[in-house]
Amino acid sequence: MYAALTLFFFMCLTASTHADHHQPCHAPNMTGFMSVMSMKGEMKAYGAFTYDSMGKKLRFRSNESSATNASHSMDLLMFFEEGIFYEIESKNQSCVKKTLHCSMHPLDIPDDATFSTKEHSGSAAIEGEGLQLDVWTGSMPDKKGHYSMSVTKGCLPVFTFYFTESTSFLFRTMEIENEIKDPDLLAVPSFCLGQPVEDTPEGTVNGFLNEFV
Repeated sequence: MYAALTLFFFMCLTASTHADHHQPCHAPNMTGFMSVMSMKGEMKAYGAFTYDSMGKKLRFRSNESSATNASHSMDLLMFFEEGIFYEIESKNQSCVKKTLHCSMHPLDIPDDATFSTKEHSGSAAIEGEGLQLDVWTGSMPDKKGHYSMSVTKGCLPVFTFYFTESTSFLFRTMEIENEIKDPDLLAVPSFCLGQPVEDTPEGTVNGFLNEFV
């Protein structure tokens, strides 16, 4: 299975395109669920997300009650434009405020991404049994790797693969709705207000993707 996924990714990287005029689209406001799996088959996380496309804000809360046996329990609030994020512990009302060094995440296509190809998931020949996807690829210079993002015509993310020297991940989104159902999720909790920014150890790069390494 994982060999097939890897082959799919490199096919996307090498696919020829006749649509050089394509420009990366940007996802709308979204609420939904996201899973994170390593290419070794380990379920890293599964939970709900809320994304503010204009404000560049993301909240991801892993679902501890799910039956996915995820290895990571987390509650992250990311402010990509401000370069700040919070690791939140709602049970004991505590949080850690950190500097955000990397703004890359699996819900929006980077501006420098390259259009690779169009593909159909399922069947293009049977009505109602297929989904047309645009595939975008690019490099991750900080991590010496590459990514491949598959989105719908409306720019909803479906799959995102990240391949680096040390590890590889698959992000998958489900049950997406084009709205922010609970705006309060994108606000800093009252018990985090006034929290100082934690010092970053030398050589550490903080980012959404790094939380799953």
